[in-house]
Amino acid sequence: MALNYIWVGFFVIAFIVGLIKLIFFQDYEVFSAMLKSTFDMSKTGFELSIYLTGAMALWLGIMKIGEAGGIIKSFSRLVAPFFTRLFPEIPKDHPAIGSMIMNFSANMLGLDNAATPLGLKTMKEMQEVNPNKDTASDSQIMFLVLNTSGLSIIPLSILIDRSVLKAANPTDVFLPIMLATFFSTLVGLLTVAIYQRINLFDRVIMSYLGGITAFMGLVMWYFTSIPQEQIALVSSVASNLIIFSVIISFIGVAFFRKVNVYETFIEGAKEGFSVAVMIIPYLVAILVAVGVFRASGALNLLISGLGSAIGMLGVNTEFVEALPTAMMKPLSGSGARGMNMEIMQTFGVDSFVGRLSSIFRGATETTFYIIAVYFGSVNIRKTRYAVTAGLIADFAGIIAGLFIGYLFFYGL
Repeated sequence: MALNYIWVGFFVIAFIVGLIKLIFFQDYEVFSAMLKSTFDMSKTGFELSIYLTGAMALWLGIMKIGEAGGIIKSFSRLVAPFFTRLFPEIPKDHPAIGSMIMNFSANMLGLDNAATPLGLKTMKEMQEVNPNKDTASDSQIMFLVLNTSGLSIIPLSILIDRSVLKAANPTDVFLPIMLATFFSTLVGLLTVAIYQRINLFDRVIMSYLGGITAFMGLVMWYFTSIPQEQIALVSSVASNLIIFSVIISFIGVAFFRKVNVYETFIEGAKEGFSVAVMIIPYLVAILVAVGVFRASGALNLLISGLGSAIGMLGVNTEFVEALPTAMMKPLSGSGARGMNMEIMQTFGVDSFVGRLSSIFRGATETTFYIIAVYFGSVNIRKTRYAVTAGLIADFAGIIAGLFIGYLFFYGL
């Protein structure tokens, strides 16, 4: 229901802003730009779904091999005590647990192309135990919010974009992004746990969260101990090595256990096509709404208003120029990337605003995109508090990114 109001709001606000610009400012191109954006975004949505078809076929095929070989079940047992408390609706040995683990791992490594099909597979498997097929279950909401919080250890795409724009140290935003996403994920988990009345003081939950926190601390310590110019190389090599090692281990274990690996892959890959076709309407819907909102100039007006309001409080307003990236990221990953690139080119890739924009881009995920695609893939229409919890996690990531950005880069 919340997504319905938000979607309609994008169009209504864009139309009103467009009328004001046409009548009072003689902007005769505004509605032309808005209409053009509907066609452009529709095309983009379809093209993304076509591209996603191949990625989904690949990763669902790999996952099928992992399931047949039994390696997914082994992974599931390792985290079963923790996940059974966060996802009490999901049976201990259910395939969704293994898919979930792989999805979270791909997200943390910045491998979006792998994470999305694995996330869609997880949502489909969760739907099997969802008693109300048109309504999001507690477990689906917890999974989705943890996805939208954007926990990332290696934000490869951001590092690459900064390198392309010839940043002096493209990886200098690495640690700030890692810290910001950790806070957004923690806040997202706590928010959903409060909604669902999960006992966060349970010894198992506390021990797993403590272990994850310690792991994040070790990762951050390692990357602060090596020369900064080596971080991008180590990050790239590590992420690619890890994910390809997963593929080889799945294939190797399945082959050792005499599974017909090729036929199993084909069986899993076929599922990718049906899921990809199903999400096209949802993907087009959200991209068109965001495109119209942006083309009307409503987003720019919102940013300008925020800047004026913050300036009246006597607070430093240099960060306001980076806010378009923060506000676009929950709506569109490609839109946030475009704004981030534009800001870095305008203010300088090594400027405070340029670096802060990169942190904002990495601090959150494409909440509305994920909600539309993930829930759309299983025909869920009643999202309950998923949007609210997801946006709270996004807001926490932005606030954390703001403070961390000032701490790391202000005055440089």
